[in-house]
Amino acid sequence: MSFKSEIEQAVRKQAKKLFDLESEPSLEHPKNEDFGDYATGVSLTIASELKADSLEIAHQLKESLIAQLPTDLIDRVEVVSPGFINFWLAPETLVKEVNRINKLKGDYGKTDIGKGKTVLVDYSSPNIAKPFGVGHLRSTIIGQALYNLYSFAGWKAVGENYLGDWGTQFGKLIYAVLKWGDLQKLARAGRIKELEKLYVKFHQEAEKDPSLEEKAREWFKRLEDGDKEAMGLWKKFREWSIVEFERIYKLLGMKFDKMIGESFFVTQAYQVIKEAKAKGVAIESEGALVIPFPEEAKLPPLILLKSDEATTYESRDLAAIKVRKKKYHPDLFLYETGVEQALRFRQLFLAAQMLGYGTANQFVHIGHGLYRLPEGKISTRLGRTVHLEEVLEEAISKARKIVEEKSPSWRTSSQKEKVSKAVGIGAVKYNDLSRHYSTEVIFDWGKMLSLEGNSAPYLQYTYARAKSVLRKAKVKKITSITQLLNNSITDAELPLLRFIYRFPEVVEEAVVTYSPNLLCNFLFDLAQRFNRFYDRVPILKAESSEVRALRLGLTAAVAQVIKTGLTLLGIETLEKL
Repeated sequence: MSFKSEIEQAVRKQAKKLFDLESEPSLEHPKNEDFGDYATGVSLTIASELKADSLEIAHQLKESLIAQLPTDLIDRVEVVSPGFINFWLAPETLVKEVNRINKLKGDYGKTDIGKGKTVLVDYSSPNIAKPFGVGHLRSTIIGQALYNLYSFAGWKAVGENYLGDWGTQFGKLIYAVLKWGDLQKLARAGRIKELEKLYVKFHQEAEKDPSLEEKAREWFKRLEDGDKEAMGLWKKFREWSIVEFERIYKLLGMKFDKMIGESFFVTQAYQVIKEAKAKGVAIESEGALVIPFPEEAKLPPLILLKSDEATTYESRDLAAIKVRKKKYHPDLFLYETGVEQALRFRQLFLAAQMLGYGTANQFVHIGHGLYRLPEGKISTRLGRTVHLEEVLEEAISKARKIVEEKSPSWRTSSQKEKVSKAVGIGAVKYNDLSRHYSTEVIFDWGKMLSLEGNSAPYLQYTYARAKSVLRKAKVKKITSITQLLNNSITDAELPLLRFIYRFPEVVEEAVVTYSPNLLCNFLFDLAQRFNRFYDRVPILKAESSEVRALRLGLTAAVAQVIKTGLTLLGIETLEKL
């Protein structure tokens, strides 16, 4: 049981005992650590219900809690006006937690809140026949971080990359390739960028000649009907794209449990359509088949089948939910995409409920804010794109220059390249993950590639610094800190001791709020505290063996938590930097 849970349980028990009230105490960390490690305002709630004095309630609770809580857990409890109760953890407890971190290592912070449950995470999902744009970076790395966090919290996580490999856009592309393309040129390297140019050209020409849209729809219908020419081109687009995507994913250090496309669900989509009609969920409307929603939902109808009898993105998505439900039995479906798809997912989730594929609390859309260029939204149709591979290569190049300048002579060229990739890719990932997912991001090369301040390189540097101290200490194993003198713990160690134990709480909160940025905030704060500690007191040449053991144990614990945290974020750590 965590410190937080133990205190909350005690508060709940005493509130029931003293006032015969069922309460759910909210325990928080005061912003000013002078006010303790935890604080609760439960007395204010109780006083409001009983029409009593909140300070008097707080003092009664305080006395009962002091009697109940173990003295080796709590150092002191105080009441602050207008009725807050503040708790200070005992130094011995904080030191024991450091021992626990060093014993559990990479397992420290794991929870079982998801024990026996399965979560399906749908993320990345780039469109084939287009270069991997920076706009898909957010879904890719936020989704991966959530997958990692849920796994760490005890869930059985299934990560699926749902490729956009079907839809009317392929009718447009097939028409463009046949009209303006050069198949010999497309057979060479750089073909995905050539396809992108043709896609942009189609939209430019369609503005002048709207009839091209109808021709594109005809080609997509031929594709759905299995037309040999259309299928042949589409298969080439898909094959070329997956080769490109795999290269990007390798650079990002990412793997998926399954990579599957919309095209896989076309046949099942027709089965869903048949089922929706049989259940009376779908009706005909202007030649199409739609699912109308109750008036109180305030949602437009969801189109299942177009008037030309082509399936839709939504009908294929419903088929995917049905197949996933049967195969994985998820307790939770997480979809990580851009926030601009929020309306579509509200429709999709309600339609899934109406068809009996799940309940409202089983479906969550995590809508991230979009990347934007200074001149507007990133858009392939308008030719305003930033390719992710260019960003990653630029980040590695920038990191390489720093490594060349500062790298010690012992490094080989392959070691320098490994460090450059870890630092550069880490910088790009962290720049994104350190923001709340809902935040809109203006694309800025300088900020994205920053190697200073609140960044992955700063955390990587702090980790490497801690590991350097441990190497110089020449200890094979960090022993438990068992003997403490009265003055062993000073103001230098306390800020770290009073912070590092929060890691499991942060992991749990990041899971339940779908917010990896909380973990970034924690790691940055931890790194700052460690660097202040490092600059302030000697570690290897501490004044006594007891103090040296404490500081080395704390250094090892910080290194472990930073490593675990960065690993959860999908960012590599380096033993030397």
